[in-house]
Amino acid sequence: MREEKLMKKKAMVIINPSSGGEQAGEYRKQIEAKLKTMFEEVEVKETEKEGDAKEFASLAADQAYDAVFAMGGDGTVNEVINGLAEKEHRPLFGFVPLGTVNDLGRALNFSMDAKEAIEQLSLDRLKKLDIGKVNDAYFMNVIAVGTIPEAINDVDSEDKTKMGKLAYFVSGVKYLLQSDRYEFDLVLDDEAEQVKSSLLLIGLTNSIGGFETLLPKADVDDGNLHLMYLNDQSFLDMVKSVPELIKGVEISSENVTYKTFKKGEIALLSDGELETNIDGDPGENLPIKVEVLENHLTVFYGEEK
Repeated sequence: MREEKLMKKKAMVIINPSSGGEQAGEYRKQIEAKLKTMFEEVEVKETEKEGDAKEFASLAADQAYDAVFAMGGDGTVNEVINGLAEKEHRPLFGFVPLGTVNDLGRALNFSMDAKEAIEQLSLDRLKKLDIGKVNDAYFMNVIAVGTIPEAINDVDSEDKTKMGKLAYFVSGVKYLLQSDRYEFDLVLDDEAEQVKSSLLLIGLTNSIGGFETLLPKADVDDGNLHLMYLNDQSFLDMVKSVPELIKGVEISSENVTYKTFKKGEIALLSDGELETNIDGDPGENLPIKVEVLENHLTVFYGEEK
């Protein structure tokens, strides 16, 4: 009965034609055909520049569309979420992962093969999704600050297209060899602390940077922000933390600190600027305010593993 009701509703598909090695156009007909079995009317919008996906999603929310689907990488998905967040009417949210990393797609059990991911879309598989708010913007996966985020921000789009994840690795090695430690002032759920670290992550999902077990306790609907930072005072300390990062961080240890919170602030103790990385793209400089918006969107998910 539910599917018959939704068959009469309206959906928008927002496609980034440059995503996935410019393969998005190949999947347009497939997703249109799939969604026409689920919705009476399907409208397709293609982005031409940064900000288009956010604008299209915002328009769909304002016009009371019943669902919005994104076809692109993490940047496109992030824009769509920014267009839907805190709207009075928030459509169902779905996407087809086409980017380099696709962390949210991994966390929601979608296939990394676009054709399979499209077929996994089903009105029988919907769940709540937490999103994060950072200053006046929104994120669906991670805020990263420190040496590795600087390396990620330094990778240009052409290298990402040519080299995929290898581009991040090459840049990461270069930065790690000259890595700095930063002094952070943290206020988490009204509790203040000062830490020194080369890397600080705030995650919403278990998959960070394509590593699907980095934060194994992070579920997309658990209502928490998951903080992890390295307790490294030297390059050797950083190396010591690698086995724990590979295994997955569930508790604090000598090498890594882990905790959950719902609302906080992060600032540098020293003078200078430090850029954040938000969902894989350059974000605002510190200081930032961050909070979780619990169960804020209703999202399509893939088949359970």
